[in-house]
Amino acid sequence: MILLWLVTGISLATALLAWREARRTAQRLDQLSQMYWALKYQHGELRVQLQRTNPSAASDDPAIAAPAPPAPAARPTDSFVPLTSLKR
Repeated sequence: MILLWLVTGISLATALLAWREARRTAQRLDQLSQMYWALKYQHGELRVQLQRTNPSAASDDPAIAAPAPPAPAARPTDSFVPLTSLKR
């Protein structure tokens, strides 16, 4: 009977430690999420500020620059071969 109470007590202590660690991890995740969105917002503000102050520097950034026109389609070197012709 004492062994059962001992196992129960150890299980309870382990569960409490795991619960505390999970809460700590959830708080850290919330903090990291807030930091991520703040950094993303600041990055956007800085990018807009850079565009306003120096328009020529903004065109150097490939993410901001206008997309290049598509290249003309090259003729494929391999032609399509249906599977039915390969089975023969």
